[in-house]
Amino acid sequence: MIAKVIVDVPSKNVDYNFDYLVPRNLERMIQVGMRVVVPFGSRTIQGYVMELTDQANSDLDMSKLKEVIEVRDIKPELTTELIELSKWYGKYHVTKRISMLEVMLPAALKAKYTKIFKLNSKENVPPKLVNRFDSKGNYEYKMAQKNNDLNDIIPFLSSGEITEETLLSQNVGKKTQRAVKVSELYDVDTVLTELEGKPKQYDLYAYLSDERHRVVTLKELQEMDFSISSINTLTRNGLIEKYDAVVERDPFDTRVFEKERKRDLTEDQQQAYNQIVKSIDNRDYNTYLLHGVTGSGKTEVYLQTIERVLEVDRQAMMLVPEIALTPQMVVRFKRRFGDEVAVLHSGLSKGERYDEWQKIRDGRARVSVGARSSVFAPFKDLGIIIIDEEHESSYKQEDYPRYHARDVAEWRSRYHQCPLILGSATPSLESYARASKGVYELLSLPNRVNNQALPHIDIVDMREELGTGNRSMFSNELREAIQTRLENKEQIVLFLNRRGYASFILCRDCGHVPQCPHCDISLTYHKANDQLKCHYCGYQERPPVLCPNCESEHIRQVGTGTQRVEELLQREFEDANIIRMDVDTTSRKGAHEKLLNDFGKGKGDILLGTQMIAKGLDFPNITLVGVLNADTMLNLPDFRSSERTYQLLTQVAGRAGRHEKEGRVIIQTYNPDHYAIQDVQQNDYETFYHKEMNYRKMGKYPPYYFLINFTISHENMKKVLEASKHVHQVLLNHLSDKALVLGPSPAPLTRINNAFRFQVLIKYKSEPDLYRALQYLDDYYHDLYLKDKLSLKIDVNPQMMM
Repeated sequence: MIAKVIVDVPSKNVDYNFDYLVPRNLERMIQVGMRVVVPFGSRTIQGYVMELTDQANSDLDMSKLKEVIEVRDIKPELTTELIELSKWYGKYHVTKRISMLEVMLPAALKAKYTKIFKLNSKENVPPKLVNRFDSKGNYEYKMAQKNNDLNDIIPFLSSGEITEETLLSQNVGKKTQRAVKVSELYDVDTVLTELEGKPKQYDLYAYLSDERHRVVTLKELQEMDFSISSINTLTRNGLIEKYDAVVERDPFDTRVFEKERKRDLTEDQQQAYNQIVKSIDNRDYNTYLLHGVTGSGKTEVYLQTIERVLEVDRQAMMLVPEIALTPQMVVRFKRRFGDEVAVLHSGLSKGERYDEWQKIRDGRARVSVGARSSVFAPFKDLGIIIIDEEHESSYKQEDYPRYHARDVAEWRSRYHQCPLILGSATPSLESYARASKGVYELLSLPNRVNNQALPHIDIVDMREELGTGNRSMFSNELREAIQTRLENKEQIVLFLNRRGYASFILCRDCGHVPQCPHCDISLTYHKANDQLKCHYCGYQERPPVLCPNCESEHIRQVGTGTQRVEELLQREFEDANIIRMDVDTTSRKGAHEKLLNDFGKGKGDILLGTQMIAKGLDFPNITLVGVLNADTMLNLPDFRSSERTYQLLTQVAGRAGRHEKEGRVIIQTYNPDHYAIQDVQQNDYETFYHKEMNYRKMGKYPPYYFLINFTISHENMKKVLEASKHVHQVLLNHLSDKALVLGPSPAPLTRINNAFRFQVLIKYKSEPDLYRALQYLDDYYHDLYLKDKLSLKIDVNPQMMM
């Protein structure tokens, strides 16, 4: 037997299958998707089995093939589908296949670990094999391979008498709890007869004998009021045993979720539900764009369609934007589906994430709720994939490998012949254009549930406020509205798209602004630790007392961040309880959920935050939303800036008045006549869509054209210029006259971390030779990077142009 293996070396030169002979003793054990250890040149490294065959490459001499040294897994970590997916994505998005395989697996598997066999029952297992297991019932997988015991163990794996476990180290160890079980040395009935005169010991022993099929923890026994002295006495007499039981880390194990009943669907919801269920029942691949205003009940449609998927014994995947996964969404899923739900996001520890991932792989969880990377969850029979807030740019990974979760989801839904739902109150222009053309099927929810009115939106022109002498962050209208809500014991959400205390420090005499020495960007001031920080490379320094340029004392903070606003709010509204949510206050594990829980319980009057408060919040007492500066994103050098402004303002406005109480939104801006802000006030997506599409057509931007952005960077400016011209020339040679090649030109951030950056942008509709050009450039600059650290980043369908 021959294993075709991709080796774990992140290099273009070896990014293809190598043939290895499978030794006889491993033939029954090895499967596609397992990790193996193989000889590679003068060293031994890990690889992934992509295929098993009896045929080697025809031009290969079989006698020269090296053997697989070791199989590292007991069950395959990768499914056949994920292997196919890595092949497709690597080819069409110029990505090393090994990089895609790595991103599919949880980070815990990259830590040190030991695979073991666990002996659960000795009943049918031959004594010779039982003797291989230690006193804890463990037998190391490596030793089993060495002793040629794998073929003997395999039958007992399928019967469940022996199971596999992964013991992780590097702070990712399996979580253990002290547990208790009856000793196997004594007959249960005989012991119970002897304990009849000791009721407490009798009840304890009888309970443990009834629960022999599962782990009973010491903590559980104490909570059930079994006495410690009875436990200790039975242990001392050898009738029961204490041991360390491995338990799965469950990030929600301390939480009790009340079962949530189905809600009655509105007419619009029912129509959307019927369409999706038709695809589920017929096993059709369809992409639906569920366009529903904020508060229209998209989540209830998701929950009920997933329920239908589970009824037909298939699995469901739900993607939401990161931000610690909108805790309210997770709670609703847990209430509806309980332990069927696995939660995957970056706020979990490596161990928790690995356990959740294993629950999916082993079929113990049939629903996943997760951020971008959970699109690779190892489900074997998906019945539906849902992407909530589909317009969010966080679904695109900006680091290598630069995949978009929507592309992966579309591929997987085709593979499983199941529907894909893209949900949003403000769909991306690309998705809405596809729905308009009939590529996607449009489902609309134009009204809020219970026909609750959308909040009234007022736009305040901050230029007029300056004219009347008001130089504060708060317009008179917003100040009065906040005061009224505080008096009525109602809650307020204030949105500011900046973190930190002040945007930058400025000398008022000479105009000097402290810059990062490694990047072309001003340093941001953070008051909490009195530091100037670069948000790109992490550099920080103490703020100067005197201007470094002219030694003036008039060096001051300019612009306003969330920390500064919190301070000003506290000064204006002394009795208000303010909860601030930004990257700085939510960096600790669980902080995001805790702050939202506190706000939901009424411990905060004002929730002040950045983008993370713009979506997913559903609190009945929020009646006022204030946007302190709507212009922050409008002025970015990005063709999507108007679209992102419209989306963000609509999302944050949707937090107000979602229940019985009427909502109001106040948007402060210096651009009150801009169409993105005007259309938010009218809550008119269609009008905004048509205006924005006209601009996109004129500028030859998506969805009329596809884009690829090439960023060339190096510490030597001359080398960057030479490479940029070369990239430009290669593209001109391979593309038709219909494609546009723009650049090379300096990137909006010309220097990051001491590296100069230039960009070349191509706009195209259909280019048959483009793929060859991309492969050539990727190979050429990969070799150049190894020699000279000159980097070429190829971003297909970029989300960020900076």
